[in-house]
Amino acid sequence: MIVVDTNILLYAWGPSGRRAEAIAGLMRFDPVWSAPRLWRSEFRNMLARGIRQDRLPLPEAEAMLSRAGGSLLGGERDVPDPIVLSLAASSGCTAYDCEFAGLAVLLKTVLVTADQALLQAFPGWCRSLDEMAARR
Repeated sequence: MIVVDTNILLYAWGPSGRRAEAIAGLMRFDPVWSAPRLWRSEFRNMLARGIRQDRLPLPEAEAMLSRAGGSLLGGERDVPDPIVLSLAASSGCTAYDCEFAGLAVLLKTVLVTADQALLQAFPGWCRSLDEMAARR
């Protein structure tokens, strides 16, 4: 099981499917994905921006959200407050981002992200999409 950041879910299921080959490699490496429940709010916000800018029809956005949720076979999880606050205090990253890193710590796995601040703050827990896709 791996934890995936919202940006990875957007790469996989968003409007452009920008990195289909890398996502396919990641799925082959580990098809069981998990994320904190926060991912839905972040993903919906990204989709809402596309809808408001007339770049994304509402039915397509709803379908993307459904597909992204379906890819989280490992489930959506709650992350205990002490973990999130401790990571945020020690790293300078947002509490939002630390929910993802905290879930990786809790599950003793890695967080796959494109967020440079997370990759720098938590090199023991975070991996880039390209790095993970290359491991297949």
